[in-house]
Amino acid sequence: MADLKLENITKRFKKVIAIENLNFEVKNNEFFVLFGPAGAGKTTTLNIIAGIYTPDTGRFYMNGKLMNLVEPAERNVAMVFENYALYPHMTVYENMSSPLRSPMTHITGEENIRREVTRVAEMLGIAQLLERRPSELSNGQRQRVALGRALVRKPEVYLMDEPIAHLDAKLRHMMRAELKEMQAKLNATTIYVTHDYLEALSLADRIAVLNKGQIVQVGTPDEIYYRPATEFVAECFGDPAINIHEGELVNQNGDIYVRMLGQVIPSKVPGNVVQKLKAVGRNIHVGIRPNDIQFYLDGPVAGTITGKVYSFEPLGAKGVLNVSFGNELLRIKAPVNTQVTPDQPIQVLINMENAIFFDCEKRHFLARSEQLGEDSAWLN
Repeated sequence: MADLKLENITKRFKKVIAIENLNFEVKNNEFFVLFGPAGAGKTTTLNIIAGIYTPDTGRFYMNGKLMNLVEPAERNVAMVFENYALYPHMTVYENMSSPLRSPMTHITGEENIRREVTRVAEMLGIAQLLERRPSELSNGQRQRVALGRALVRKPEVYLMDEPIAHLDAKLRHMMRAELKEMQAKLNATTIYVTHDYLEALSLADRIAVLNKGQIVQVGTPDEIYYRPATEFVAECFGDPAINIHEGELVNQNGDIYVRMLGQVIPSKVPGNVVQKLKAVGRNIHVGIRPNDIQFYLDGPVAGTITGKVYSFEPLGAKGVLNVSFGNELLRIKAPVNTQVTPDQPIQVLINMENAIFFDCEKRHFLARSEQLGEDSAWLN
């Protein structure tokens, strides 16, 4: 397929800078996700790769060839949009076969076109729908047809702009699995845009996190989740969101602890983390994910700190327990059947082996325990 390289790409729309000095590479056959909130520059980046926009500055290469001035029709990329973009007056077969009638595809003859459309339709599970029109299809079926239009072309790069964002939760979960399986079968280079962190983590070989037109971090799903480059990245990945609190390093008999939430946490800071924190002084920010915190409702437990129940939110298969420590709240993932009352005392166990430490001024990643077993816990 293709490898891509973006060097110092900047794109402005009048006075608005959509993306600024973007630098990243996409490897051959890689599933590469562009992740970020609305307005981060994800779709603008995709449109520059497609040739819809020309960068104001910087260079874009495909397989080593400079592509800045290459017309979209000559780039051999296929794009899948959020809104399906199907021709309403055509059947599914006619929609899927229309890209093959372009001179760029090098496929001639109706028999060859039908064979290719049938092959892709069977792979997507829509072969029985080929004679229907888009108005006769469900949202999930229409999205599969839109994917089919892209797949029949066998381009060098697939560009997917939030292709399953409009589907309901059950269909999105199913389509995530199908997209990953499909990409493995095609051995395709795929660039996928999403604002859904679960889509990014479950689909990507690597993720580029964008914010306000700039890349904040590029890494594998485990690198993004376990070693986020900034507090912004940490807060984007995970539900409930990570807890981040001001902390102070304190020395007690030669061991280093953290004072946070108004008290010293009984768990020692791991030695390998202490070495990395020496250069930043005493004040740091500490991130603890809600699923890494334990709680006890009965009696004092060794190694815990005491807070008060603020509220409990049942969220389907899980719950979020909000615990107050003075004016600060700590989110904890809890069983949905947890029975608590406001102001009830609660014992909380925080293990510094699970903590992520950030600079308190620039809010950049500093350290976390190297002993942590990175086992894709974000899937749980």
